[in-house]
Amino acid sequence: MPLHHVGRGKNPSETVSVNPMFGGGDEPVIPRNRIPDGEMSPDTAYGVVHDEAMLDGNARLNLATFVTTWMEPQAAQLYSETYDKNMIDKDEYPQTAEIESRCVQMLADLWNAPGETIGTSAIGSSEACMLGGLAFKRRWQNKRKAEGKSFDKPNLIMSSAVQVVWEKFCNYWDVEPRYVPVTLENPSLTPETLLPFIDENTIGVVVIMGQTYTGIYEPVQEVAAALDDLQARTGLDIPIHVDGASGAMIAPFLQPDIVWDFRLERVHSINTSGHKYGLVYPGLGWVIWRTPDLLPDDLIFRVSYLGGNMPTLALNFSRPGAQVLLQYYNFIRLGREGYYRVQKTSQDVALHISGEVGALDAFELLSDGSDIPVFAWRLVEGYTTNWDLTDLSERLRHHGWQVPSYPMPADIEDVTVMRVVVRNGLSMDLARLFVQDVKRSVAFLDGLTGPMPRESSDPVSTFHH
Repeated sequence: MPLHHVGRGKNPSETVSVNPMFGGGDEPVIPRNRIPDGEMSPDTAYGVVHDEAMLDGNARLNLATFVTTWMEPQAAQLYSETYDKNMIDKDEYPQTAEIESRCVQMLADLWNAPGETIGTSAIGSSEACMLGGLAFKRRWQNKRKAEGKSFDKPNLIMSSAVQVVWEKFCNYWDVEPRYVPVTLENPSLTPETLLPFIDENTIGVVVIMGQTYTGIYEPVQEVAAALDDLQARTGLDIPIHVDGASGAMIAPFLQPDIVWDFRLERVHSINTSGHKYGLVYPGLGWVIWRTPDLLPDDLIFRVSYLGGNMPTLALNFSRPGAQVLLQYYNFIRLGREGYYRVQKTSQDVALHISGEVGALDAFELLSDGSDIPVFAWRLVEGYTTNWDLTDLSERLRHHGWQVPSYPMPADIEDVTVMRVVVRNGLSMDLARLFVQDVKRSVAFLDGLTGPMPRESSDPVSTFHH
């Protein structure tokens, strides 16, 4: 969650005004940062919050976020009928718990699990990643303890292009992160770059199906083969966790021949975001283990104070159950054919936009949306000194589009890129309008006779990783 520094706000007003048309007998102003002393009518409170929320961006034009911003009316109705369900309380909501179990089985089947599996929903893919990482660490610790070896210096291998959750995991749980550098020529983890980082304290390797920066897949099968060979030569048995926050809900439908999932015995666990390409509103992630023994039993807690002996695996406690029901709705509503159709449409749109952007003299594509429907580009080196991609991002905001510009990961952080995430709801018609606005914005910027004025000399990023 974002941190908020209390007392550092820049708003000069200490109050929020209330529109007199719906204020009735309520106070004309209320405190901005203090709970009011008195009450107000529900209509007035609604009007105040509704008006402030109008200032947020248009979610359909937000090409920065991976998160689902539209579901059909029947799903919205189901959401409104079930928002009060607490996922942790499986005794009061046993059918919601049953549906969660069905979703876990459906995902395990989608990811080619060989037999009995175990998994859970989470508040998002970040929590799911944390749980996968904790299972790695605990299994490694238990093995080292049984062997009478030290277990105080675990490390985790991943490319420097990982999402920030893996940095958080290593920081919060005292695991040494070992980042394998990526370059423009080799933009992902590879067996050749990975193996030198491994030692007896390595708890696992994270391989990404759909990098946050560019949307590309990392080669899970090749990494698994290299780790198989490493074990044959050295005895080191290093498992893989696949961070499939986006790709685990794309590859099974659009690229079924890519071997990245539980078909590989070395893949111990996979996470995905239900609220990304699972097509559910925000607040849902999933993590599945290939077999139950890969999740240490001592990470599972059993609670009885909600009425019944319930096993739970989570970093938090209470959380909404409605999103789980929405996931099940999508699974039975769309089926595999429907998911293929939706994801293929997004991919077609991404390929159309990337083709148009890549044809402009100003830009060089780093990816084209042929993995997950996400692509990135950079400004051609030496093209201009009058503007950069931050300026283009700001120009596109004038047309209503939110498109991030940001530096690439460590070792190539001097390269700034822009990225477009195509989600369900960005139609081909909207895509053509977006391309027109990109061309208009580039034409405007190319017409500058000098450098674009800056408010600050500090580097600017319009992306929050």
